[in-house]
Amino acid sequence: MPQLPIRPLPFEPQFEQIHESEADTQQEIMDSLQHILETTYAHGGHAIRSVHAKSHGLLEGTLTVAADLPEALAQGAFAQPGSHPVIMRLSTNPGDILADTVSTPRGLALKIMDVPGKRLPGSEEARTQDFVMVNAPVFMAPDTRAFSRSLKLLAKTTDKAPHAKQALSAVLRGTEAVVEKAGGESASLKSLGGHPATNMLGETFYSVVPMLWGPYFAKVSIAPVSPELKQLKDQPLELKDRPNALRDAVTGHFRSQGGTWEVRVQLATDLEKMPIEDATVEWPEAESPYITVGRIEVQPQDGWSEALSRRIDDGMAFSPWHGLAAHRPLGSIMRARKPAYEMSAGYRASHNGCPIHEPR
Repeated sequence: MPQLPIRPLPFEPQFEQIHESEADTQQEIMDSLQHILETTYAHGGHAIRSVHAKSHGLLEGTLTVAADLPEALAQGAFAQPGSHPVIMRLSTNPGDILADTVSTPRGLALKIMDVPGKRLPGSEEARTQDFVMVNAPVFMAPDTRAFSRSLKLLAKTTDKAPHAKQALSAVLRGTEAVVEKAGGESASLKSLGGHPATNMLGETFYSVVPMLWGPYFAKVSIAPVSPELKQLKDQPLELKDRPNALRDAVTGHFRSQGGTWEVRVQLATDLEKMPIEDATVEWPEAESPYITVGRIEVQPQDGWSEALSRRIDDGMAFSPWHGLAAHRPLGSIMRARKPAYEMSAGYRASHNGCPIHEPR
């Protein structure tokens, strides 16, 4: 069995710090998300997610857990070597369905099936483990209080002025390009529509906030490793007159090719350098590198279809709270996700007449 290059820090309950106003802030977040849900439903007649509403790829594949993992990595869903069916949902973050000319950060939700073990509250009847990720190593806000302020502004623009958003996005992409050329990067510009117009299949995705990893705590990443995906990193994508350019790129690729990603884990080694409650701190890889614990293989397939959308977009929910106690989410952002995601899934189920279920 290979040795770890680091010494992981065991998790202790006092590492989580719950602010006295956290319950009120969670309610503010849910109110903003409820406003987004009601606005898009009133305009479209169909209940969609309050964040990451538009899917661009709906993929089915197989996760193979690596054999002979060190004890600290062989935890939870990765405790035993073997293979599991998975579903991957690629999306962008707005809660309204926009043309891809409004270029925003990307997301990846992973659902691993047939996972045994003690479950988190609320998911006792399932046998799945979800990971919810974005294509950045840190979150846009340090905690729920800051995130709630941003979300209130976002909710006010939902389903409003789509053409203005497209024009603004073009300006912001140009501004972000200047920032990146100078060696910087702006999460704010990207979130407002300034994300570079590139193929999302070349992206690496991160949990950005931590979770338990058995007796330790960690962040998770999913990175493309097969040549056909790696060559798509930063590949420009023409958006003009192509409202579904990202989806077209995903379906075009998987029509004839497959792809391989690695699932990687970054174990915490130092609480000061790797805090739980500040989601804007990037954990230094020099202190603890991401280490591969499994591989996801996806064969050529449709990639996206109306039938897949009905089954996965409408019929399923992805939440970091769908899973094992060994991967309990940590920090205020993760704690807020539990009631918020449950509310969003319940709204979609009741308004669409389509029960949300976990696949078996």
